[in-house]
Amino acid sequence: MNTTRENTSDNFHQAELDKFAALANRWWDADGPQKPLHALNPVRLEYVAARMPLAGARVLDVGCGGGLLSEALARQGAQVTAIDLAPELVKVARLHKLESGLDVDYRVQSVEDLAAEAPGSFDAITCMEMLEHVPRPGAILDACATLLKPGGKLFLSTLNRTPAAFAVAIVGAEYIARLLPRGTHHYQDFIKPSELAAWLRQSRLQIEDVSGLAYEPWRGSARLSPRTDINYLAWASKPVSTDA
Repeated sequence: MNTTRENTSDNFHQAELDKFAALANRWWDADGPQKPLHALNPVRLEYVAARMPLAGARVLDVGCGGGLLSEALARQGAQVTAIDLAPELVKVARLHKLESGLDVDYRVQSVEDLAAEAPGSFDAITCMEMLEHVPRPGAILDACATLLKPGGKLFLSTLNRTPAAFAVAIVGAEYIARLLPRGTHHYQDFIKPSELAAWLRQSRLQIEDVSGLAYEPWRGSARLSPRTDINYLAWASKPVSTDA
């Protein structure tokens, strides 16, 4: 595997990148290792689209993987830039966009480096199922805040650090039902909503909502839920005034 990455920060675990890169060739297989992501994707898109008009919006997808959400956003008319630090996943994403005919600017780049290059460039940023896989989630949020235009919106999803999340997302999904490869998640890296809210405040972003995200494997689908003790979505806004 090629691990050469230019102009990137060190805010990643190489083992995590390697783990997801190994799944690259089946990323778009709806019945493959990323089957749960395929089920979650329509709900993630609906959550974003219900809170901002996507047509013509400049949107950044951070930790884009093979491009599931990136393409969905582009299909709604957004001008999408999508970044990931796994070259194998970006390669798959670029190949798939040739099939879909959608226009997505895929890059092997860290969000921190992009923030240094293009501050205040995006109307919205999505960062889904990523924060629990990096050493310093707060630094990701800082970079996202820098990249947003005043009034811009940041959309996030992650896993809550609760016994229920451990039972469902790790024991159930990885070991019993085998919906995910073993080792996909590490319980100590799950993030409580209170922790996420504190990091957002430190990044001078205002949290607007936290909603539960329920995955129903027996139906192969997902939905919004009042329960936030396992998966949850959140969004925050950047004040129009930088002094706010």
